Amino acid sequence: MSSPEIASVSWGHMKVKGCSTGYKDCKIWPGGSRAWDWRETGTDHFPGVQPADLEEILKKGVETLVIGRGMNEALQVPSSTLDYVKQNGVDVRVFQTEKAVKEYNNLAGQGVKVGGVFHSTC
Repeated sequence: MSSPEIASVSWGHMKVKGCSTGYKDCKIWPGGSRAWDWRETGTDHFPGVQPADLEEILKKGVETLVIGRGMNEALQVPSSTLDYVKQNGVDVRVFQTEKAVKEYNNLAGQGVKVGGVFHSTC
């Protein structure tokens, strides 16, 4: 199963190819995507992305995980979260969201089993 392409990203909106709904914040993996609801894990800009935010994606067999920190990189990514991903044998890359989308799409286009979480505002 391949990772779907992210068709577009702009402030507060993301569109994934093959998905009829748009997202504000998005989780994506080979074969699917869904809204990333921070309330599920108590995530906020600080302390940032939690391991619990990533469990679902890591269970999908991704080789690489891309994290988009927001348009102004306000979303933090603690070293403990990066360590968690690496301990699961997954390469992790963190970027400003527009750059993260480019990296994700590049990897997906190469056939890499890539997943990600993307914050589309601040």
